[in-house]
Amino acid sequence: MIERTLFQPEHHAFADSFRRFIEKEVAPFHAGWEEQGYVAREVWNQAGANGFLCMSLPEEYGGAGADKLYSVAQMEELARAGTTGIGFGLHSEIVAPYILHYGTEAQKRKYLPQMASGAMVGAIAMSEPAAGSDLQGIKTTAIQSTDGSHYALNGSKTFITNGWHADLVIVVAKTDPAAGAKGTSLFLVERGMPGFERGQRLKKVGMKAQDTSELFFNNVKVPAENLLGGPAMEGRGFICLMEQLPWERLQIAITAIASAQAAIDWTVAYVKERKVFGQAVAAFQNTRHTLAELQTQVQVARVFVDKCCELILKDQLDTQTASMAKYWTTDLQCKVMDECVQLFGGYGYMWEYPIARAYADARVQRIYGGTNEIMKEVIARAMGLGK
Repeated sequence: MIERTLFQPEHHAFADSFRRFIEKEVAPFHAGWEEQGYVAREVWNQAGANGFLCMSLPEEYGGAGADKLYSVAQMEELARAGTTGIGFGLHSEIVAPYILHYGTEAQKRKYLPQMASGAMVGAIAMSEPAAGSDLQGIKTTAIQSTDGSHYALNGSKTFITNGWHADLVIVVAKTDPAAGAKGTSLFLVERGMPGFERGQRLKKVGMKAQDTSELFFNNVKVPAENLLGGPAMEGRGFICLMEQLPWERLQIAITAIASAQAAIDWTVAYVKERKVFGQAVAAFQNTRHTLAELQTQVQVARVFVDKCCELILKDQLDTQTASMAKYWTTDLQCKVMDECVQLFGGYGYMWEYPIARAYADARVQRIYGGTNEIMKEVIARAMGLGK
């Protein structure tokens, strides 16, 4: 196979270190976390103490000033281990960057060091019961008081990753409902603000250890200083969302390819050992050809994803290319999981086997971050097709 050149020795060393963290602090407990529906809060503090959160933040805000490839390595290790309950990526590489890129200096100094240490868990609340991929259709409102001291936040959100543990939530809301997308703003809402409540932890088909919650906002008085970026950023929330989506979608692609490769590796090991009709399953031509096809497709996709990672380091990844990566790799991930479950036979459908859990975990990848149908629409419009 093509030698991978994305990582330098220091990235490999970091991946080794984080793999040991997973083996000690995550893997032994993950099955139990799946049963309860959320990971232990302590794992966030342990990750922060070991420097595994918000690594790409500047040192002045508690980070390590590291390039994004350290986060890529972290995402890949979590995917390789099948530990999908850990929401570090969203916390460190979605929520924190919003504050870093758009927040006021006071907001950065107040929240980012706490996120880097694990003292605060971050989430972002976009999706609503009636608005998922269509972010322009959100109904949550934040109306400023007559004296300008606060905003009254009303609405509900659903499918919020890290929502149960979250101490800080970036909430997408309409400050001017009549203005459509141009009336969208982002707010920093803290745990404990009166009127901010969590609903039930949602029971999902897969990713059972990842806490996913409903959030409710009933006349929450959000201080005016908690408008992300301050007064100048009111009404510019939709622009911020669009600017950050390429990196978010690439993160999904990174996870997709790492998960698919892990599934192939588990299956290769299994078919060499499993005997059918007196010989290893690997001895059958269909087995060998199926795995050869899957490995080829994953290798081709990885080259593309690695190229996208190089572009993100240069701040050159566009929405069209990120959408291609997200849709193609997640479709492939689901195909790989299905084929690998088939090669495992009946055992592939047993929850105790990692391939079964990976099969269930994979399906949502084609939905969140914008459905794959939306990805194709984005690509088509960039080609000059459609509206």
